[in-house]
Amino acid sequence: MSFLPPPQLRNTLRLLTEALRPAPGGARIALAVGVGAICHGLFAVAAAGMIGGMATGMSQGLGAVPEPWRWPVNLALIVQFPLLHSLLLGRRGSRWLARLLPGWYGETLSSTSYVIIASLQLLSLFVLWTPSGVVWWQAEGWLRWALLAVYASTWLLLLKATVDAGIEVQSGALGWLSLLRGGRSRYPGMPVHGLFRRVRHPIYAAFILTLWTVPVWTPDQLMLALFLTVYCLVAPRLKEQRYLQRYGEEFRDYRRCVPYLLPVPGRRRHDVARN
Repeated sequence: MSFLPPPQLRNTLRLLTEALRPAPGGARIALAVGVGAICHGLFAVAAAGMIGGMATGMSQGLGAVPEPWRWPVNLALIVQFPLLHSLLLGRRGSRWLARLLPGWYGETLSSTSYVIIASLQLLSLFVLWTPSGVVWWQAEGWLRWALLAVYASTWLLLLKATVDAGIEVQSGALGWLSLLRGGRSRYPGMPVHGLFRRVRHPIYAAFILTLWTVPVWTPDQLMLALFLTVYCLVAPRLKEQRYLQRYGEEFRDYRRCVPYLLPVPGRRRHDVARN
């Protein structure tokens, strides 16, 4: 009996298989591998900084901005991420990403370029943050370990949502692996499997949970959690407008069946048998 991977991983495995047999072109292959290494290296460092930064209540940043500018600068560090993140997902942002490199290289690498920029944004937020030095509450003993376990589980949930959304797109691998094999990027269809059968935006829902399950609370963490929670509640509306333009009636049918951010007990799940 042959092993059949989950639907959300089939495109990833196909892409990896094709990339193992790249078309001839030494310069193209070197560019693809180099950009891929930069992308995933920055992504890993940014993710580690974000996880560690919030685990300490944003009390460990390297910023040293004096009063009264500390809070406005920290706010600017927060706002720059969702602002540019959303702009680059729009039509103008997509065209700009496609022009970062000449010819079809830029278009093919646009998803990788997007992740590189997002990783640099996250690094600037969590590394350049100027801590207040005030700790309101910090879990101790068994409670600390219990909260750390809950906090870790929310990141695992976020990882699961990322895989269900298409790990090759979310991690930036789609662009450089497509360039490596010598073809243009082929984006997967609308995500409807896994956690996407329960809610329409599981990545945003999981990220909200990471913001509010930390074992250390400071004014810094509260500020970060409030602003990014608002972003996670509003940004999916913009994403759904893009989905309506791209998928039309398919997304309307999906939206009628699946709740926004919170699963509703007893509500029927979206039928994905045809996918």
